[in-house]
Amino acid sequence: MDLIVYGIPNCDSVKKARTWLSEQGLSATFHDFKKQGVPAAALDAWVAACGWETVLNRKGTTWRKLDAAVQASVTDDASAKAVMQEHASTIKRPVIAWPSGQITVGFTPEQWPA
Repeated sequence: MDLIVYGIPNCDSVKKARTWLSEQGLSATFHDFKKQGVPAAALDAWVAACGWETVLNRKGTTWRKLDAAVQASVTDDASAKAVMQEHASTIKRPVIAWPSGQITVGFTPEQWPA
């Protein structure tokens, strides 16, 4: 399994993660949400591994701009995945799929596998 970084290229956290990985000598495939979309199977795996509360970024601009009714409708895995599928920028970035199968969300190198 390859190391895959999911995100948006102009996101500061994604830029930091890609730089950090490169500095560690790790090569990663980059999956751009804007150009390639959010793979449904991958989103299922992220939510299963980390929980929808972790994967859904409720602090970002995209979330804050959503209609209050849409925000209120997010109450479980299915409703969160539907919003994240529709609005990729509501996914906390970066999401990294490690060769070990581990999934991490956000720029947290201290928690990343060595």
